Amino acid sequence: MKANELKVALAQIAPVWLDKKATLEKIEATLLEAAGAEAELVIFGEAFLPGYPFWLALTGGAEWNTKVNKEIHAHYVRNSVQIEAGDLDAICEVAKENNIAVYLGIMERPKDRGGHSIYASLVYINETGTIASVHRKLQPTYDERLTWAPGDGHGLRVHSLKQFTVGGLNCWENWMPLPRATLYGLGENLHVAVWPGNLNNTKDITRFIARESRSYVISVSSLMRKEDFPSDTPHLEKILRKAPEVLGNGGSCIAGPDGEWIMEPVVDKEGLLYEILDFNKVYEERQNFDPVGHYSRPDVTQLKVNRERQSTINFKD
Repeated sequence: MKANELKVALAQIAPVWLDKKATLEKIEATLLEAAGAEAELVIFGEAFLPGYPFWLALTGGAEWNTKVNKEIHAHYVRNSVQIEAGDLDAICEVAKENNIAVYLGIMERPKDRGGHSIYASLVYINETGTIASVHRKLQPTYDERLTWAPGDGHGLRVHSLKQFTVGGLNCWENWMPLPRATLYGLGENLHVAVWPGNLNNTKDITRFIARESRSYVISVSSLMRKEDFPSDTPHLEKILRKAPEVLGNGGSCIAGPDGEWIMEPVVDKEGLLYEILDFNKVYEERQNFDPVGHYSRPDVTQLKVNRERQSTINFKD
């Protein structure tokens, strides 16, 4: 691969829903497959490990104090990721051994917030196998608030990958102008947008962000079909009673810095999608517009960002 080129792999696949162990194994296998194709960056969808909370819209998720919602939620939390306990160590080792970077959407159960609430976090693992950032979704969307906690700005960070500067946001965070502007200001030129799995989410915003930022934008969505629910899922019969045949149809895609499609949205196809990105295209499109460079007025408008990791306790021993 040339120095100015980056080979990316979009993992448009289904998790083993709400099964942490089995989904981790699927991630490892996917990374090895991508490494065999000489991919340098692999991206998985939002909350991929261990899956998106589809049951909320199917089981009366807003009903107060019900046995069904409590038991499915507990199952979800039990299968969420605790990074401090080493849950991602094997993934990091695969990344290191294959010199491959990873963006992975997880449900995080962090110790620094007590270890009982969960956050939709986007984890960046660099090519040396180091977890370089964990971005907890700032604002869960609609029914997600019934099971996810709101995050903070600590993970609003970018990373060098060959000649690129990569950053990412979760799902509808990508519609939030100020988090986007934060990443632009940090020098982002390859934006990663992760989604639970639907063309309706990716078809418009991917090109919009690319045109606004003059960056590459990669949207990655998971798949989820009725047959992807494991048979041992709590209250499976009630979930399936109202579930459509397809809950997540993908729609993964890539737009170039000019806002035009490099990879048009791919629907109902499971597997790895590959593309080679040329960094020179970034410089070409920044010639006439750079939102935080020559086409900005920091003397008129500026953005303040709090990147402190939030906690309910602050010890002074």
